[in-house]
Amino acid sequence: MSQPTTVFRRRPLGILVAALVAALLSVLLAPPASAAPPRIPNAATAQTELNQLRVAAESTGGYSRDLFPHWSSSGGCTTRQTVLKRDGDNVVVNSNCQPTSGSWYSQFDGVTLTSASQVDIDHFVPLAEAWRSGARNWTTAERREFANDLYWPQLIAVSASSNRSKGDQDPANWQPRAAYRCTYARIWIRVKHRWDLTVDSAEKSALQGMLNTC
Repeated sequence: MSQPTTVFRRRPLGILVAALVAALLSVLLAPPASAAPPRIPNAATAQTELNQLRVAAESTGGYSRDLFPHWSSSGGCTTRQTVLKRDGDNVVVNSNCQPTSGSWYSQFDGVTLTSASQVDIDHFVPLAEAWRSGARNWTTAERREFANDLYWPQLIAVSASSNRSKGDQDPANWQPRAAYRCTYARIWIRVKHRWDLTVDSAEKSALQGMLNTC
């Protein structure tokens, strides 16, 4: 009695080529692996820090951007130029530390930019929001440090359009694209916690909702 013949089915060559091309394109077209702001807490730590934030109504009035001296120079580069170099890919700068080429992936809206003129450096917790949450009681030196904070994750390179859409709104009124909301909440919480700033009740509720997506 003859043994049954095992039939091996081959995938058509065209299908294999198409799959390889698709895989290659997914790598080539993926967002660049831009550096992230430093010292972002994990979700568990962010939850602990959120629980520790003091809830208080915001104090309004008296704010001026001039009260937060920003874009200080250090090592020949301004704070803005330093973040542009940190957050970009293949960034080339001139003798004045100004980027002349490179690309920047804007996490807020998921777009890639190829000119530094299209990029804004966002204060994660906006200066006006910080003022309303306690910075009105700081010294000018403390506000300068906050506005140029490269140690905590307070600064990030994003598209000018997304930064201007955000303005000085907190997460109760503005949030980035859904895929970035977990990270956004963790950074916002870390900055408020480390700088001993308050949150209002709507802001805290919005942050908790974003954190729940992690």
